[in-house]
Amino acid sequence: MAKKRRGCGCLIAGLVVVGTAISGLVYISTAILPTSPRPAEFVRFAKPTRLNAALETLEKRGIVKNAFASGLYAKFTGKSADVNTGTFQLKAGSSIDEILSSLQKPYRQMVRLPEGWWQNRTGKRLEEKQVCSSAEYVAAASDPSKYADLGIDLPTASLEGWLFPDTYDLAPLTPPENVVRLQLKTFKRKVIDKLPKGTDLRRALIIASMVDLEAAKDNERSRIAGVIENRLRKGQPLEIDATVLYALQEWKNMAPGVVRTVKSPYNTYLNKGLPPGPIGSPGFKSILAALKPEKHGYLYYVARPNKSHYFASTYPEHLQNIRKARAERRTAGSH
Repeated sequence: MAKKRRGCGCLIAGLVVVGTAISGLVYISTAILPTSPRPAEFVRFAKPTRLNAALETLEKRGIVKNAFASGLYAKFTGKSADVNTGTFQLKAGSSIDEILSSLQKPYRQMVRLPEGWWQNRTGKRLEEKQVCSSAEYVAAASDPSKYADLGIDLPTASLEGWLFPDTYDLAPLTPPENVVRLQLKTFKRKVIDKLPKGTDLRRALIIASMVDLEAAKDNERSRIAGVIENRLRKGQPLEIDATVLYALQEWKNMAPGVVRTVKSPYNTYLNKGLPPGPIGSPGFKSILAALKPEKHGYLYYVARPNKSHYFASTYPEHLQNIRKARAERRTAGSH
């Protein structure tokens, strides 16, 4: 009789274990059901993160229903790998398998930061791509001391001109300091390391930033740099529209006469010599043009509809070129 009781007890114990297992499976299967659907959103992890901790973040965001149950499911199915640093695109309403898969695929986004753009314009592009806000980017670029460890001789007040324009892999929610660091490292590799030691880089960047916004054709970059150098030697104001637009912090067509109404040290219609600093981030071609300006006698240029320029050595010749360029624009507008 005692043996039968022991056998019965083992059977009951077994049933309890099975019942507990079934209850656990029911709990997990219920707790990992998708949450209410929402549009996809970005979540960033600033450092490598344990999966359970990442799932707790997702539970707070309403992307998973139960972090603990989701962690158990991941462990049982062999999907419990840690989450790497990065930004991830996740969608509430997805299955737990889809979420676990997404946590192993950091989101990639190539963002073009064009040559010639100043910080505010670049910041707006970054904001459009959800990388960071424009204000955050400008603030990060306004404190060069944060990047002293990069071993680059940087200005003290602003990094305008040193932030190299290029196409970068910038996922949404990337910290603005990371963006600035990436641009500075690229600037060192693509510019500083290629120039002879002793180069007056600051002066070259100021001139190159104007050339970049004035020249649309590569074969005219060094010629426009030569016009700038000729005017500087003669003590003539540079009278470059792009410097006025920088002072306004707005890229637009200006009405006649506006250039002389903008009070700013960057306005090269009102102030002789170079502006106080670069007016944007020049590309390498414009930097080379600034370092090797074409030698000629030109002091003036005017844009044509095809984005090239007429160049002139005297003011009367310049006036003739203005009339020719206007006639070309009228003809182009009539077609």
